[in-house]
Amino acid sequence: MKIRKNDPVIVIAGKDKGKKGKVLVVDTAKKKVLVEGVNRVKRHVKPGAVSKEGGIITVEKPIDISNVMYFDDKLGKAVRIGYTLVDGKKYRINKRTGDVLETS
Repeated sequence: MKIRKNDPVIVIAGKDKGKKGKVLVVDTAKKKVLVEGVNRVKRHVKPGAVSKEGGIITVEKPIDISNVMYFDDKLGKAVRIGYTLVDGKKYRINKRTGDVLETS
């Protein structure tokens, strides 16, 4: 997967379209990502192990990885991520500018 933990992303589809955030968790098996501040839902919780008090809490739920794109702060736009090999090393690159993001 091209999106990784701590990547800045922007939501491109769904109810939270246009929101930006940092990736907290990537689930490769289910192809989902958990982004901070995105897809917040309210849950009714009984008193117990999860919370001492019952009540309504707000939690973030995962969204499909196809609904987010890497956000480049320099350009201020969503960009595609690609890979390139240089001297046998694999690098993640910004496809629009060709800048190296980090080593794989």
